[in-house]
Amino acid sequence: MPHPRKAPVIVIDGPAGAGKSTVAREVARRLGLPFLDTGAIYRAITLLMLRENVPPLDSPELRSRLAGFSVSFSGTRVLAGGEDVTEGIRTQEIDRSVSAYSALPVVRESLLGIQRRQAAGGLVAEGRDMGTVVFPDADLKIFLTASAEERARRRCEERAARGEGSEYGEILKQVNARDEIDSNREAAPLKAARDAILLDTTGMPLESVVGEIMGHAGRLAWNGGQ
Repeated sequence: MPHPRKAPVIVIDGPAGAGKSTVAREVARRLGLPFLDTGAIYRAITLLMLRENVPPLDSPELRSRLAGFSVSFSGTRVLAGGEDVTEGIRTQEIDRSVSAYSALPVVRESLLGIQRRQAAGGLVAEGRDMGTVVFPDADLKIFLTASAEERARRRCEERAARGEGSEYGEILKQVNARDEIDSNREAAPLKAARDAILLDTTGMPLESVVGEIMGHAGRLAWNGGQ
């Protein structure tokens, strides 16, 4: 009888607002795997740099801050240097600024080790270059997308749930601008891995999206598979 495989690495990539974090977190929960929110890592770096007035440019100052950067997760909480920044990284200021920092090759390179070390016991990771750069040998690659209008609507709903005001038109502009930056940046541009499964979530309820991914995950032979 063949031995079951080690716990898998499952990656979910896609543009801003496609629902990656919510979907990946639920898939991880159902599979009993750790969840890696890579977007939160980039947001935490952005928060730190903004606080210390370090501009999004490759500089000795930026490199020094990156060398001392640490991030960890405790359940749904995000800790940067031991500080809980869960709410602080979800503001509109961070939304506007995160692309500029995450587009820098020096930032992306500095985070490769942090992200890859999380995969020793398998995981579900979401991001924009998980399947192409960070985990190119992942066992299952999903690329989630949705129309810009749908993603802007979701962002408005998220902010409303947090008690924040938002203008749909302004959010739509931000979504389109983020897509432009992420797709055309020099380092690890947003694109689907050649072996990724494409899933357009426009109009799809969360349960349907999760269910489809769970179907693909169920075909992975490992001792914790559902």
